[in-house]
Amino acid sequence: MSNVETDPAVLRCGASVDEPVEVSEVDVIPARDVPLGGPRAMRVRRTLPSRARTLIGAWCFADHYGPVDVSAEGGMDLPSHPHTGLQTVTWLFSGEVEHRDSLGTHALVRPGEMNLMTGGYGICHSEVSTSRTTVMHGVQLWVALPAEHRNAARDFSHHVPEPLRVDGAEIRVFLGSLAGDTSPVRTFTPLLGAQIVLEPRASIVLALDPAFEHGLLVDSGDVRVAGTPLLPAELGYVRPGAETLTLVNESDGPARTILLGGAPFEEEVVMWWNFVGRSHQDIVRAREDWETMSERFGAVEGKRLPAPALPNAVIVPRRNPPRG
Repeated sequence: MSNVETDPAVLRCGASVDEPVEVSEVDVIPARDVPLGGPRAMRVRRTLPSRARTLIGAWCFADHYGPVDVSAEGGMDLPSHPHTGLQTVTWLFSGEVEHRDSLGTHALVRPGEMNLMTGGYGICHSEVSTSRTTVMHGVQLWVALPAEHRNAARDFSHHVPEPLRVDGAEIRVFLGSLAGDTSPVRTFTPLLGAQIVLEPRASIVLALDPAFEHGLLVDSGDVRVAGTPLLPAELGYVRPGAETLTLVNESDGPARTILLGGAPFEEEVVMWWNFVGRSHQDIVRAREDWETMSERFGAVEGKRLPAPALPNAVIVPRRNPPRG
């Protein structure tokens, strides 16, 4: 997915390494609404990056959208756009998206199936909801690549995780390991990504990697995370040091969540539009390469999304806030 804001924020992100804390300390991060394109564009709820937190592990971007009636509000229609220095993770709850990229990949994204695209040195792709789609609903996530792999070759992976039944929950692990299951998909830093659906009034205790920091994004239901209530579209952040995490569904219907985790990402990165780099000049160069149709990104047939104008300023650092 592209960040199609006409004036995208300029971010220089650095994750601080916190001392281990009790899991009962959960920071609640609200979402902000962002339109994806024109007047009938689908709107998304963005929790990463935010003023409260810029990264969770190497997870640097989290958009949550829907359920959207595409006949009334429009669906996903993102023409060819570029990426550098990151991996994109697409996960749907409903709907279907057609993906084409400059590797030559032509794939459909469906609920319960993960598409992961690596755009290290450069890749471009398009994403369009299919004619069979009536409701669009899902999340789009980005992972920052570490310095030694930030110019990695283009790549694409598709994975369909098997659902696991654990107490009153169904878990699908699309990246990393959780509840005894491990995804085969390669990442460049230690990561976790899983969908957890809790039955009505159910509770579950999950074993965590205490070296990870974690974020729980609530899609539906009223969920209590380590004693802290979260409403739909909110993200609960848990610092490193937690060995278990208790989730409680306080709703009379199912509660759907996405659990993200990873080792704290200690490098500073610069994010602007669809690019992740290490300096302002990295971003300037990537934008110029895209606008001049350089071979760096390859090509996808059809329309191209033009890059926004660069800000009239040099990028300044922006860090995760220190723990109070």
